[in-house]
Amino acid sequence: PARVFESEENCLDAILAGKIQAGDVIVIRYEGPKGGPGMREMLAPTSAIIGAGLGDSVGLITDGRFSGGTYGMVVGHVAPEAQVGGTIALVKEGDSITIDAQNRWLQLNVSEQELEQRRASWQPPQPRYTRGVLAKYAKLVSSSSIGAVTDLGLG
Repeated sequence: PARVFESEENCLDAILAGKIQAGDVIVIRYEGPKGGPGMREMLAPTSAIIGAGLGDSVGLITDGRFSGGTYGMVVGHVAPEAQVGGTIALVKEGDSITIDAQNRWLQLNVSEQELEQRRASWQPPQPRYTRGVLAKYAKLVSSSSIGAVTDLGLG
């Protein structure tokens, strides 16, 4: 079942408190280029999963990023990210998720009708930053699927 967290910190707290079990699929959202902002690396949660002895029995899906040394069933750079209403924003606690790494396939096992209802009621959260360089970055950055760049086409 999906275990849904709105931030890396909330997820880490749950792992360290022993609230994650074998078979869970952790979903950490709102950590993508716009939501993070900056596509934060999920090193702390992945390390905690390994430290808890769950590296071979727990999945982790995020719109954040991983380093090259990440171990386990992890799916990162999910796009469109949660902050802009991607499907990852519609996942609910307890949803069934299938990860087929061999075929590079990720499936939220919820009917299209249910997804449409969730999409219709979804509201974007307030940005983490409303002033300063991180607010500007979040406003300008593109999707991770095209490089998470801030190219304004001025060059």
